Amino acid sequence: MTNVKWKTLFISLLALNTLVILFVTILVNLPTKDKELIPKVSHEEDIQFQIHTNREDLTRLINQYLDKEGLTGSIHYEVYLTDEVELYGTMPFFNREVEMKLTFEPIAQKNGDLILKQKSIAVGKMNLPVSYVMNLINERYNMPEWVSISPNDESIYVSLQDMELKSDIRVKANEFDLENDDISFLLTIPSSLQ
Repeated sequence: MTNVKWKTLFISLLALNTLVILFVTILVNLPTKDKELIPKVSHEEDIQFQIHTNREDLTRLINQYLDKEGLTGSIHYEVYLTDEVELYGTMPFFNREVEMKLTFEPIAQKNGDLILKQKSIAVGKMNLPVSYVMNLINERYNMPEWVSISPNDESIYVSLQDMELKSDIRVKANEFDLENDDISFLLTIPSSLQ
């Protein structure tokens, strides 16, 4: 009698295992309900990247860009980012080159451009009017087309949106807090590149 009981239990267990395997096989092979496993990606919208950087890396990038684009020209100048934007260069004065340093406070605009508001100026040991020095820079320095110097306002407008980059990539400044080394940009890649 015990033998029959074991045989019955064994056959019941075998039947149960077979049913479970059959049920799992059927579920795996059934199509999914109205949902695709691979999400669709829109190719019509521009792709945007948030870029965070620091003063040191951005200083290197700016000066490499100026050199590569040949914008430093015959009058060499460099830009350094510390707690403010610093422009170092030379200016002609009575057949002599005089060293100068201008400092600016950067202000990120809602449209993603930057305004550099002039803070201080040093031209050798001379005391020259800011508007005169900025006008001289505007006339003598080779600046990108997307940089506008306003001597009367003592400011420089940096139209990042008009900066020409390869593949029509656009740049907007989100944050430009040099004191806290918090610098971020939005990079937009047109959908036509995808």
